[in-house]
Amino acid sequence: MKQLWCAVSLLAGGLFYSSIAPAQETASGALLQQMEQASQSLNYELAFINVSRLGIESLRYRHAVIDNKIYAQLMQMDGPRREVIQRGNDISYFEPGLEPFSLPGSHIVDALPALVYADFKRLTSSYDFVPVGRTRIADQLCEVVRIVARDGTRYSYIVWLDSETKLPLRIDLLDRDGETLEQYRVVSFAVDEGVRNLMQGLEKANLPPSLSVPESQKVAFNWKPSWLPAGMKEIAQSRRALPAVNKVVESRFYSDGLFSFSINISPADKSSGTQLLRTGRRTVQTATRNNTEITIVGELPPSTAKRIADSINLGTPR
Repeated sequence: MKQLWCAVSLLAGGLFYSSIAPAQETASGALLQQMEQASQSLNYELAFINVSRLGIESLRYRHAVIDNKIYAQLMQMDGPRREVIQRGNDISYFEPGLEPFSLPGSHIVDALPALVYADFKRLTSSYDFVPVGRTRIADQLCEVVRIVARDGTRYSYIVWLDSETKLPLRIDLLDRDGETLEQYRVVSFAVDEGVRNLMQGLEKANLPPSLSVPESQKVAFNWKPSWLPAGMKEIAQSRRALPAVNKVVESRFYSDGLFSFSINISPADKSSGTQLLRTGRRTVQTATRNNTEITIVGELPPSTAKRIADSINLGTPR
């Protein structure tokens, strides 16, 4: 009788957990969506550092919404003055020794984690959002959420969200062994109308003209990968000549909304071979097959990059 009661208790506990766990993940997904909304709608200033294998960067980011138009400024705080300014859908770059220029864009992608602008509704089919608990960052109480790919083929994130504003105060990128590859960490921040007043000067600022981006030409390739990580979609294709090495390279670009990579195909030469290079989140995996050089470049663990390279169906011989 006692064994029967234990079995019934375990079954009931399993049913209870299965109903609660998805609810917790749904709540964590909602928190992440609030993070994206807060990052785009609030008037705020962040002082933060980026820590990676390349060193430590100290930066300041200001964001304001004026007359339903986004204004933002990213500035490197150490060394030569480097600045990126957003006014609506124009992103302007100011670098020492370079002529200032502008490019079209919906947000500043430099130095800020791309995770902040992710479409988390799209990511729910490929990632789990796991609640970790609460802790303090920059003297603020934070909700902590882990983002993990369900198929185990990508890196993972841990995100610390300010409980009040939902702004991200810390984001760690982890490899598959749990080692930190990169860290974004806020040192101080302010959310108030004073930031909006500071940014009003950008309304009439003289910004550099926008560069024209050539239209991509539609091309048809006779090769394709037979395996991709779950949720990865093709975003673009290109074919370009590399005069320096007298090669034509065909490329497909993929993204799941959180991580991205490209597959590059070109004729093999004497220098072609199998190579692996990893720097932080970025991996370059090169392989040679059937007189063809296959190179995977992107935000992937080396084992995943190799699996993609091995899966390439080259089609008809070159």
